[in-house]
Amino acid sequence: MAGRIERAMVLAAGRGVRLRPLTDHLPKPLVPIGGIAMLDRALDALARAGVSQAVVNVHHLALQIEARLATREKPAISISREDELLETGGGIAKAISHFDDEPFFAANADIVWLDGKTPALARLAEAWDGGRMDALLLVQPVARAVGYDGVGDFTLTGDGRLERRGSAPSAPFVFAGVQILHPRLFENAPSGAFSLNLLYDRAHAAGRLFGLAHDGGWLHVGTMDGLAAAERALVGQGG
Repeated sequence: MAGRIERAMVLAAGRGVRLRPLTDHLPKPLVPIGGIAMLDRALDALARAGVSQAVVNVHHLALQIEARLATREKPAISISREDELLETGGGIAKAISHFDDEPFFAANADIVWLDGKTPALARLAEAWDGGRMDALLLVQPVARAVGYDGVGDFTLTGDGRLERRGSAPSAPFVFAGVQILHPRLFENAPSGAFSLNLLYDRAHAAGRLFGLAHDGGWLHVGTMDGLAAAERALVGQGG
């Protein structure tokens, strides 16, 4: 069950440029959707899944995020401060010692996922196979992605491996911003800022990049229009 994944990282350091001017004074992870900040939604889901310890990285308007986190009881929070933005890969690499060579959840703090019949984190934990996987990404069908106007990231093979869209005009799945990673993925990672895509490509080359199709709702909050669409969708889905 999901309780066997007891640690997590939530990526909350971004500037949220496309949500300006709102994010000039409010960090994007604290933007409320349905009256609940996106960061709190992510941490609440992790706590329900049995996560006892979480690392949250901060940069833009960091003091606001730290003040909010200081009021939380579960999960226990460690702060990873970034004087300069380290991007998704560099941010996790900086905090990798927190995970003691055990798999961990990693979630973006600027998306909202709504569970299907079984919570998404429990489905990920059940599907995780450390003997075959270095990364297991939750992917959302593009056709059901609210607020997303891209052409997709991945296809899923019959055995659950992920394939990049490559030169194809579109792909059926977009990365949902929630995943399980193993610390070994970060061995020999570059220093400083870098994207997790670099490590996904390494895992793919080794046959160890897998995906799981999300069976619930997913709200991408990248722009003010996306924020409004997410609010409407949340009302419609009872979230």
